[in-house]
Amino acid sequence: MNRFCELFQVDKPIIQAGMIWCSGWELASACSNAGVLGVIGSGSMYPEVLEEHLAKMKRHCDKPFAVNLPLIYPQVDDHIALIEHFKVPIVISSAGNPAKWTSRFKDSGIKVIHVVSSRKFALKAEKAGVDAIVAEGFEAGGHNGREETTTLCLIPDVREAIQIPLIAAGGIASGKAMLAAMNLGADAVQIGSRFVASEESSAHASFKSKVIDAKEGDTKLTLKELTPVRLLNNSFSEQVIKAYKKDASIEELKELLGRGRAKRGMFHGELEEGELEIGQISSMIHEIKPAKAIIYEIISEYKRCIIEQQTLDRYIF
Repeated sequence: MNRFCELFQVDKPIIQAGMIWCSGWELASACSNAGVLGVIGSGSMYPEVLEEHLAKMKRHCDKPFAVNLPLIYPQVDDHIALIEHFKVPIVISSAGNPAKWTSRFKDSGIKVIHVVSSRKFALKAEKAGVDAIVAEGFEAGGHNGREETTTLCLIPDVREAIQIPLIAAGGIASGKAMLAAMNLGADAVQIGSRFVASEESSAHASFKSKVIDAKEGDTKLTLKELTPVRLLNNSFSEQVIKAYKKDASIEELKELLGRGRAKRGMFHGELEEGELEIGQISSMIHEIKPAKAIIYEIISEYKRCIIEQQTLDRYIF
């Protein structure tokens, strides 16, 4: 058995990414019930909202699932208490130092995956005792690495450095990309943007439509002085570009971003003034489907590609 699947007790080596405003209990339960690791994205949730999602998750799913926990979240202690109370089996930590919390999670019997964007931070996370690493390349949506290292370069670099299971993320939305990542040394893949355009995603319908209409070059990585984020082109992203042309200070960028900009865009569907976070792979997403159908499509293509690769190897060698 694949060591990722064995460690986290799932059927298929795929994680559904915990995306803010898009990954509630409905998407997470649909994915876990379909045999992959479903994830509740807690970064956009007040503690009482996370509690509601965890309760519903428990009622609708008896398979392993995870909570994505940004460690810089202001009420992280409340979220951790809820994670422990509901006996969440897996935490995917991000945006912070895993050394602070990993031992507590492990003492509670919770497995820990940490998200990084570089070899250096992968080594630190492994030293902190996490069970697995998600290495996320430049192509990804949401919060990204300042180094702008692509998945193609990042995965073999991190694989060379660490011994624990490695999950590839960034620009993966198909079976072909999944196989490529596995050939580079990944034990599994994390997929985000493709699940934004799923029926169970909590993203606003207008945002989903915007995603499937996206073309090549419609996203840009920006706001690196705050937290790097990949944005779909709209009025807000144009304002960000103009601010950079005027050499805006960090404070001016913070003022432009304001509060609730991501919620306005992705959850409420304000397509011009909202922050629309999505990966480069959005240009290859053309249809909104049930999460189960997306998973079946990816796994089926992955298996076909393996057979084709084996056939080609026999022909060449």
